[in-house]
Amino acid sequence: MAAKTARSKATPTKENGVRVEEGLSLFKSDKFDADAYVQSKCSINEKEIVIVEWILGSSRFYTLEKMMSNVTILIACMDIKQLCSYLLDLKRASAEEMRRSVYANYPAFIRTSKEISDLEGELSSIRNLLSTQATLIHGLADGVNIDDDKVSDESLANGLLNFEDNGLSDLEKWATEFPDHLDALLAERRVDEALAAFDEGEILVSQANEKHTLSSSVLSSLQFAIAERKQKLADQLAKAACQPSTRGGELRSAIAALKRLGDGPRAHTVLLDAHFQRYQYNMQSLRPSSTSYGGAYTAALSQLVFSAISQASSDSLGIFGKEPAYSSELVTWATKQTEAFSLLVKRHALASSAAAGGLRAAAECAQIALGHCSLLEARGLSLCPVLLKHFKPIVEQALEANLKRIEENTAAMAAADDWVLTSPPAGSRHASTAFQNKLTSSAHRFNLMVQDFFEDVGPLLSMQLGSKALEGLFRVFNSYVDVLVRALPGSIEEEDPNFESSCNKIVQMAETEANQLALLANASLLADELLPRAAMKLSLDQTGQRTDDLRRPLDRQNRNPEQREWKRRLLSTVDKLKDAFCRQHALDLIFTEEGDSHLSADMYVNIDENGEDVDFFPSLIFQELFAKLNRMASLAADMFVGRERFAISLLMRLTETVILWLSGDQSFWDDIEEGPRPLGPLGLRQLYLDMKFVICFASQGRYLSRNLHRGTNEIISKALAAFTATGIDPYSELPEDDWFNDICVDAMERLSGKTKGNNGDVHSPTASVSAQSVSSARSHGSY
Repeated sequence: MAAKTARSKATPTKENGVRVEEGLSLFKSDKFDADAYVQSKCSINEKEIVIVEWILGSSRFYTLEKMMSNVTILIACMDIKQLCSYLLDLKRASAEEMRRSVYANYPAFIRTSKEISDLEGELSSIRNLLSTQATLIHGLADGVNIDDDKVSDESLANGLLNFEDNGLSDLEKWATEFPDHLDALLAERRVDEALAAFDEGEILVSQANEKHTLSSSVLSSLQFAIAERKQKLADQLAKAACQPSTRGGELRSAIAALKRLGDGPRAHTVLLDAHFQRYQYNMQSLRPSSTSYGGAYTAALSQLVFSAISQASSDSLGIFGKEPAYSSELVTWATKQTEAFSLLVKRHALASSAAAGGLRAAAECAQIALGHCSLLEARGLSLCPVLLKHFKPIVEQALEANLKRIEENTAAMAAADDWVLTSPPAGSRHASTAFQNKLTSSAHRFNLMVQDFFEDVGPLLSMQLGSKALEGLFRVFNSYVDVLVRALPGSIEEEDPNFESSCNKIVQMAETEANQLALLANASLLADELLPRAAMKLSLDQTGQRTDDLRRPLDRQNRNPEQREWKRRLLSTVDKLKDAFCRQHALDLIFTEEGDSHLSADMYVNIDENGEDVDFFPSLIFQELFAKLNRMASLAADMFVGRERFAISLLMRLTETVILWLSGDQSFWDDIEEGPRPLGPLGLRQLYLDMKFVICFASQGRYLSRNLHRGTNEIISKALAAFTATGIDPYSELPEDDWFNDICVDAMERLSGKTKGNNGDVHSPTASVSAQSVSSARSHGSY
């Protein structure tokens, strides 16, 4: 194709032929290396090298001219590709240069754009002003039939025509001079005279409009001049009112003047903003720091804020009256300022106190703010709910932290408590009381911290946190009772689902009966007297005085139903400790350390095997019960002074626990009723004697209860029924009442270490009560 094209155009000259032959001589050489030639001429990739090699390697199949044509096309393609690559590099370099230029001149570009925008605004304002002036000039020219060239520059500046004196009335002359008079008054800041002049001008304008004494153009110019200068005076008054140096009288005068100008809403807004600017300026001297006292900062800040709100309310009422629109704006503004104040106090005073558990500091800050805020209620502004919304959660946090500290400190003290009752520590404020309550060291610590807690919680009444404080203290007391329960030897924590992993702390064990009774003395004294007495500090009347006289607390505790219910819950918590105490001692009596029972059916059914030679005496377990009750009664007489009822109820509960256990022990009664050996006459007599003995010493100790009566009746009834099943009349085998009574009295005297001659007072009442009880039981067939 290349040859045909060449022949169709022209035959190459001789010089061209020689030059082509010289160029082709390299390809004709036997030493020609195609790869080296291509690499020397251009930089191409591997794919292109393969193509070139294919072209050069196929030279044996084509003529020399055709091969050269293919090489020429290939080289042209390579040149175009290099050109494209070069152009792309130029494009990337240009884009990078443009980016650098834009970033380097960006601030100048923004500044220039802003200036252009401002210039466009100014040009628009000038255009509007020129349009207004042109309209005014044409109106005046049409109204008085004069030419535009007669309008002077001075008359345009004043918005009035500079009429010549020839032929002008006095009213027209006054209208011409009135704007200058207003300008003079405004320049000299003679506000009252300016207001009077405005009123005069508006009256004359109204009269001229009605009577047509002024032309429409002069009247329009006069109205425009008055409106323009009114706006100027309003701006002056608003600017002066918002200055921090403006005094109260000056502020009220400025606001009243602004209202007289006819812009009441703006005047009221300026009044509120002026009070805001003033107290913001005064707040600059308050710089709270970490070392400053939060109460002092709160007092100073609340004094500024609520004084400003009070003064703003007074000024608003005095100038604008009780108009709803202004009152609503005042309330909205006051609420906003109170919100901002509460956030400042919370950030600079309350947050740190609450985080550290400083209930007293947090409560005092809140009380100071609420005290200042409550003074505004006389002006109809109830802003305390706004403060409570922000303060209450913070104070609750401090309350919880304080209660948590009481709980943890008391638990730590219980770990080293020796459970010995002592008087209050010397130097404490409770050590000088007429009746010194004896407690162990952990209970003294608990009581002292609770007294301090209620000293702090008094101010919380205004935040309706009294109930929350009582509930929190009940929770802490309940936790302390759990600690006392764990101090009992053999207490099983797994039986109580309320025990948490956080309560599993080391507690000193109460080993002796005296130590264990001290646990009960702690709980009962705290729940029955000390805690209710401290909680009376929450009972305040409207004047802030305590309604309960602390010198006579017990007869006045029930005046507050909430505190009465709270005391009942405290005492029910003590019952948990009392039940654990009685259960432990009952189990110690009934079971041995190896788990065997001291109270089994064999002790009654085996008596008859010994025949008639039996020396009847109360069973060993009931002798031990009697001895234990006597020891505890003696210890309780010293520990529960003034609280004998609690000691009696404790002994009553212990006795009931043993009897009720026996009454409900099904294995015991299965052996009695269905065992291999039936209950014989002697066994029945021994069981009857044991129950009679329990009734006797319970009557002597004054802890005979209905539950105890019911338990012994049920035991005797079951025994009589089991004996009757043998076909023998049980009453025929039981001796007379005096026989049981004599043995019981003798047993009590011998176990007590007393003789009949020294214990006549014991014998007589016991015998009388016992005889009546046994006689009644036998007459009814059960006891």
